[in-house]
Amino acid sequence: MSVMTVDAVMAELAELEEPKIREANEKRGDDHGVNLSKLRAVAKRLKTQQDLALELWATGDTAARLLALLTCRPRDFERDELDAMLRQARAPKVHDWLVNYVVKKSPHAEHLRVDWTVDPDQVVASAGWALTIERVAKKPEGLDLSGLLDTIEAEMKDAPDRLQWAMNHTLAQIGIEHAEHRARAIDIGERLAVLKDYPTPPNCTSPFAPLWINAMVHRKNDRKD
Repeated sequence: MSVMTVDAVMAELAELEEPKIREANEKRGDDHGVNLSKLRAVAKRLKTQQDLALELWATGDTAARLLALLTCRPRDFERDELDAMLRQARAPKVHDWLVNYVVKKSPHAEHLRVDWTVDPDQVVASAGWALTIERVAKKPEGLDLSGLLDTIEAEMKDAPDRLQWAMNHTLAQIGIEHAEHRARAIDIGERLAVLKDYPTPPNCTSPFAPLWINAMVHRKNDRKD
């Protein structure tokens, strides 16, 4: 394991900065210019260093925070720490990595999912729905799937982009994984028409829920045959 000070790591990240990457990232709301493969290589060399990760996060720098999320120890964070970090994580990539690489591995994930889903902050709420996607797919026991569909039906059409995307993914996941709710999930998707016209490259699955559900169900059935 390479032991480095936060200043040394920040200097290395500065050397990895590429203007073209920054320009491309800024179009997506991510204010950093470090190639993610190179960032992961740094993380692999550093390995897990919780104290360093905390210092990197505290810098507020997007690339440093991404590195922090790759080198931290997810189970070491308290519930309130994760909540505060999410509210600080406004860059989309930081938000996504925090939820997927850290919160999902935390013993506090379910409590945070419940709290965040109903949070008035739409970005925070989107994290709650991202965790709900995981529950729908892997641990649906105890979830009110009909209630989730009620909420999606009532709120998804007018939700902000990030929240709408997470709700739509939840809708698709319910339709894919739970045959008893599939017809209703497809019907909601058809009526709301969210992401119906989303530009989808050839040979990729559309995020429009009815198409997404049918494509994944057919794929599952093909595997069984």
